[in-house]
Amino acid sequence: MWERFALDNERDIRSSAPKEPSARARLVTERLRQEDARQSERASRRIFRRSPPRPAQPEGWRTGPAWREMDGRAARRRRLWAVLGIPLAVAVVVVAMKPSLLPGDPFGSAPDAPAEALPLPVETAAPTAPPSSDGSGTPTLDRPFAGSPAERWADGAAGIVLPKATPVGSLTKEQVDTALDNTKTLLVGANLDPAALRGERPAAAISVLDPRLPGMVHDVNQWLRAPDRKHDPLALFSRFDPDEVRLVGKVVKTRGRITFKEGEDASVAIHADYTFVYPVTPADGNSTEVTRTIVRRVLDIGFSDPRKFQVTPGKVQIRRYSEDIGNSACDVYDGFLHPYFDSTGPSGAPPTGPTVDPYDRSRGVSSSAEGTCGTLSRT
Repeated sequence: MWERFALDNERDIRSSAPKEPSARARLVTERLRQEDARQSERASRRIFRRSPPRPAQPEGWRTGPAWREMDGRAARRRRLWAVLGIPLAVAVVVVAMKPSLLPGDPFGSAPDAPAEALPLPVETAAPTAPPSSDGSGTPTLDRPFAGSPAERWADGAAGIVLPKATPVGSLTKEQVDTALDNTKTLLVGANLDPAALRGERPAAAISVLDPRLPGMVHDVNQWLRAPDRKHDPLALFSRFDPDEVRLVGKVVKTRGRITFKEGEDASVAIHADYTFVYPVTPADGNSTEVTRTIVRRVLDIGFSDPRKFQVTPGKVQIRRYSEDIGNSACDVYDGFLHPYFDSTGPSGAPPTGPTVDPYDRSRGVSSSAEGTCGTLSRT
């Protein structure tokens, strides 16, 4: 406002400054003066015919407003801006010091949201305790993550944040970057791809696996074709039977971390530890009941130097994998996750393992006895 006030004053001062008439204006004025003199002289000689007097012209009528008149208008305008500008400037200063005086929140200066409603920062190290319990909400079709710690987790692939690549051993920064990118592609394709979640073949995830790794791609394809207890595709992929359940919305909550270091045999060793939370509802479309299945996966990925080993350039190798699955039928090995709904009752064998918290990322994976199906403390 002060800047506008100063600019307007400067413009008014320029416009009100005296301006010398141009040569043409002076010539015209002189010609008219002489004409008036001749008319007066003729009129004085003709007593019997008096011409009507020429109406008096305002000062400067052919050369613009009189200087005094212009100066008066400019002065009035400056006085008006002085009356309006000073209060406005004071108001601007007050609002800048205390924006809360304005109605609404035009500058985003509303009080901070409660900490429990803010998204969690990226996980950079293993947690030391399970997340706090929040029993204030029940999952619904509109809020499928209500009452869950995952409500503050990242959405889908946004939760898989890669570390900055650096050279490792004989591998260049670009090669390490490729290994990290392919690890993320594997995680997304195996756990977040909509087609894979509907039970289709997880083609994107399989595409980054090294076919030269003995039995890896062949075994995965066999698991998908004919799953059983010893060949369960759920060991690597999250899949639901589309005739049984459907996902609620398009968001799967994700939390975890990726680290890497120099591995054996001229390779980079990548460690991925992620938990995925899937909100689902019965597939018949008539139910409004919502439950959640929680899957935690830990993968050790290798990426070797193709100049030193017989590996496929750009492909990754799964060296080790383990998983924890929460809220899925026990001892069912058809290649699909089978969530438990209160309205339908349990399916499969009853759980025999200890009670565990599926959101607790501070504990190790598969810490209970192998082959047991634990009871969940929450979903």
